[in-house]
Amino acid sequence: MNFSFGALRFDIENEHIYLIGIGEVDFADRGPLCEVQVAGEIKDSHLGIKMVNSSEGHKLRYVQHTLTERTLEIVQQSELVRTVTTFTSFGDGNGIQVSTRVINRSAQAIVLEEVSALVLAGFAPLSCTRQLQLTRFLQSHHAECQPLTNTIEELGIFSTVGQRQARVAFGNVGSWSTKEALPQGILCHTDTQNALLFQIESNNSWYYEIGVKGLSLYLYLGGANASHGAWSKRLESGEEYRTVSVSLAFGKGLDDLLGNVTRHRRHIAGKCAPDALLPSIFNEYMHLSWDSPSAEATRKYAPVISRLGIQYYVIDCGWHNEEDGNVIYPYVGHWKESQKRFPLGVRETTDYIRSLGMKAGLWIEPEIIGCKCAEMLDFYDDDCFLSRHGKRICTMNRYFLDYRNPKVISYMTESIRRMVEDYGADYIKMDFNQDCGVGTDRDALTPGEGLESHARAYLAWIDEIRARFPDVLLETCSSGGMRMDYATLSHFSIVSTSDQTSYTRYPYIAGNVLAAAIPEQAAVWSYPVGTDMPGFTATAEWACEHISDEQIIMNMVNSLLGRIHLASHLELLNQHKLDLIAEGITFYDEMTPFKKVALPCMPLGLTRFDNTLVASGLTDGNKLLLAVWNLGGKREVEIPLCAYAPKSARVAYPAAPEYAIDCHVESGVLHLTFTEDVQARMLEITL
Repeated sequence: MNFSFGALRFDIENEHIYLIGIGEVDFADRGPLCEVQVAGEIKDSHLGIKMVNSSEGHKLRYVQHTLTERTLEIVQQSELVRTVTTFTSFGDGNGIQVSTRVINRSAQAIVLEEVSALVLAGFAPLSCTRQLQLTRFLQSHHAECQPLTNTIEELGIFSTVGQRQARVAFGNVGSWSTKEALPQGILCHTDTQNALLFQIESNNSWYYEIGVKGLSLYLYLGGANASHGAWSKRLESGEEYRTVSVSLAFGKGLDDLLGNVTRHRRHIAGKCAPDALLPSIFNEYMHLSWDSPSAEATRKYAPVISRLGIQYYVIDCGWHNEEDGNVIYPYVGHWKESQKRFPLGVRETTDYIRSLGMKAGLWIEPEIIGCKCAEMLDFYDDDCFLSRHGKRICTMNRYFLDYRNPKVISYMTESIRRMVEDYGADYIKMDFNQDCGVGTDRDALTPGEGLESHARAYLAWIDEIRARFPDVLLETCSSGGMRMDYATLSHFSIVSTSDQTSYTRYPYIAGNVLAAAIPEQAAVWSYPVGTDMPGFTATAEWACEHISDEQIIMNMVNSLLGRIHLASHLELLNQHKLDLIAEGITFYDEMTPFKKVALPCMPLGLTRFDNTLVASGLTDGNKLLLAVWNLGGKREVEIPLCAYAPKSARVAYPAAPEYAIDCHVESGVLHLTFTEDVQARMLEITL
């Protein structure tokens, strides 16, 4: 019996159900939809630590499936477990979200060691390892969203008969879910250009694996397991466990694929009423106050910022402690206003910001306290902290709070209430600047289970805060983009993409970020007066001489495709340069209706840090807004746009004639002549 759900095709045969194809791609073989390893039960030998051939996977028998317009639920069972795999579609594009519940149907307790959210068994023949490419997105501080593409053969799986131990396995261990790589990958066949993007929606540990079974390849998607992430889960009789969710989207080539991914992500992304119009944001931190804001400084900066048309003004780290900014972090955690920096109270400053026509924001790092924060160390009990072997986990002078503990929830909820109602915050930046490692064994069978349950409790608390303060805009940041996953992004409407401090290096991140997050969520810094010189005090005279118009333009272009986070010593600029910034803010605001429906366009493909030409844009089918960066390459360049049928091109930002560069379309190719070696423009191309 065959049936379809969206682009997925299934077959029921001999008491088993199989996924047999995606779109026009037929799978090369058949195998279990999910794998479940129960401790003490037989797992096929001679497979190393691969996730397939689990104790229950091949034993699962089809029970039933329920199909509606938007969901498919498949029930299977063995003697020990029942699995319920749920597929959800949202109507446009072809993205599908999947998760699996495992229920202990035996009379005794069992321990799960491995559970997949989904397995694409036999999705490609073993013979295509040279044609099948995997693109990963590597992550690091200041170097987020960097693509690395290899064939499956280059990654170690060859088409030789008999080779079965090898696997292509990647994952994350710890509370920074994206510190080394995004939890996603793109599989593309170089001959047909059929492409699949998968993402694992976990805000902690996750794992995926490509391997060989029989004469075909499989893709395993899930969270942590016993071998990777020190995870196991005890289930009493009748108890159930739900996996992380994963999502799939399909396309013909990169832009078609990313279009379907973006449509899908828009359905699962976090949203809130105050973010509906994608308001512009100024944050004092970068190249300005850093960790030492003050009432005096804000009164100097805010009038200039308000005249640019900015809607939110955010005061970052430092509003809350008396210690100097260079030593503040070991002491944070009480989240009460600094009398030294704000002698009349933070509310006096946020009221002043509102008097200028802007809304006010404050920073917090709610998942930690400093190891020298005496007030909170006296307040919290031992079971309020993540710990291993009875010892609190401490990283870079921070202890980690356990959001399974009601005392933590109570204090942190009161902290947010105080920030909103007493201090006047309309916007809260939720930061998280360290990784706790494998997890906590307090109240858990294993550290991985403890981390997972804490991480889920944290997101549940975020939902409580969103419900209690629906008019407050919440941003998630993790030392830049170190937790840029769609478990987190389904609870927040804005995510920091990087803490990159160099505006000429940010294009390599901004040029790829639309593959990682929708444009409505992806926050990018713009710091026109960035100096990158610690201890240097800029002056208006210095800024007049050293901050060029082109530096301002590139900073603005960097942020226009996503969510602008303006920063730096703008009060030092003359009116001409401020007008350039104000024009960028106006252009950003005018883009909002377009940005909320447009899809990514990457005519040069994904970019890497050694590229000298970067191009990334958004299109709604009628026009294409394309950011183009020349980063030390040739001044005369060509960008192929044949697939979009371009008619004409113009410089959309900046619009003044003195910033014009030659740009025209000829035979489907965009021709550009830059006037400088390092330069950026936002182009509008009519299609």
